[in-house]
Amino acid sequence: MSYLAIARKYRPSTFEQMVGQNHVTRTLANAIRSGRIHHAYLFCGARGVGKTTAARALARSLNCARGPTPEPCGECPSCRDVLAGSSPDLMEIDGASNNSVDDIRALRDTVGYAPTSGKYRIYLIDEVHMLSKPAFNALLKTLEEPPAHVVFIFATTEAAKIPDTILSRVQRFDFKRIAETGVVERLAEIAVRENVRIQESGLRMIARAGEGSMRDAQSLLDKVIAFSPVGVAIDDRTIAETLGLVDRALLHRLFEALVAGDAAAALDSVASAYHWGHELTQLTEELLEIVRHATFVRMGAALETHVDLAAEEVQRLRDAVAGTDAEALGRLFAALVDLHDQVARAPRPRAVLEMGIARLVDHKPTTQLSGFVGRLESLERRLRQANPAPARAPSHQAPRPPTAREPASPRRASKVEDPPPDEHPRPPVAPAPEPLPAVPAETPIAGWAVFSAAIAKIGGLATALLQG
Repeated sequence: MSYLAIARKYRPSTFEQMVGQNHVTRTLANAIRSGRIHHAYLFCGARGVGKTTAARALARSLNCARGPTPEPCGECPSCRDVLAGSSPDLMEIDGASNNSVDDIRALRDTVGYAPTSGKYRIYLIDEVHMLSKPAFNALLKTLEEPPAHVVFIFATTEAAKIPDTILSRVQRFDFKRIAETGVVERLAEIAVRENVRIQESGLRMIARAGEGSMRDAQSLLDKVIAFSPVGVAIDDRTIAETLGLVDRALLHRLFEALVAGDAAAALDSVASAYHWGHELTQLTEELLEIVRHATFVRMGAALETHVDLAAEEVQRLRDAVAGTDAEALGRLFAALVDLHDQVARAPRPRAVLEMGIARLVDHKPTTQLSGFVGRLESLERRLRQANPAPARAPSHQAPRPPTAREPASPRRASKVEDPPPDEHPRPPVAPAPEPLPAVPAETPIAGWAVFSAAIAKIGGLATALLQG
């Protein structure tokens, strides 16, 4: 017997076995239970998310000997034929190669035939958006009023190309990309059945490379298993080498070097990624994901639910950002976004990346500047206490100036007048301010917003000293 790929071997055969599409499977199951079976369905979504699988599961549910039922028996001839791909009542048509008006006319001529063994005659047209405009027009009348025993199921990755006249005659279901957690759980089940030892962190690397596609992730797992010796545990480095991914340990070392301000370690990580032949844009892209996860970890346990990493990686990030605040990580993320764009456009990406990393590490005035501003405010309060504002003389003691009707008193004029006040009084001597606190350099992100506030505070203190 020839080898059967994992993606085909472990394809779900019922709605319950499908992962990540509960909004679709639940609606279809309830429609079958209540007898509200529509004559035409449109399944939209990215590749490998379960469109064809759901269509075949629907065909089994409709033509099962016990059905229509959302839980087909899997034992009757109809269920076995659909599973084997040989059912005479399920016509699977490739819309990319059968897209002409003549192909649709030939299909339309067979619609009137009764089903062979089941209750419905089901037409599954994959990549239906590839049909030509005349072909769509030839299908309109049949699609609007098909025979009672006919069900159309269309699948497409580009719903925007489907004419509105078709969309108005079908029930549309949008399939989502499958969450990484669901893909990891499914891959773990397959690994157990295949007697393959692989860590959760490795499964997450495969799921992340699948980009929400279960089929792509299963194909990558198949590739990793084929690359590794039989009976040997598959580690993360093997997975990264097989799939061309950046080693997770290298990413963590680079991130820790950026946070610690270690330029040598950061540039060594870049050189290592370049040596292994990794695309530097891929390195910066995955580094952005690390910074994102680290920010959520730093902001508290409530946000760790959005971190799709293994427990070991989460703890490593928690240790790395223990002395850094979330605002500094946000600035690092913004700087890396700009650096990623520069690397993607640069004719010499390695030089641009190395200079960008060096610039990030060199920017020292960072995370703890809020404490520095607090000390400046305390110094300002002490200066104000040491130089209180002069009190005004009471109004009853102030001499009343003579008016025009009342001449100046001779006695008052005979007195020796006080010397006129000095027009340029000398400011009182203020105690020497304490030396400014040293700025800690704990992370390589430049805290310009807080630093500007500190400079403004220093300018305010200087002005207060000059004005007394």
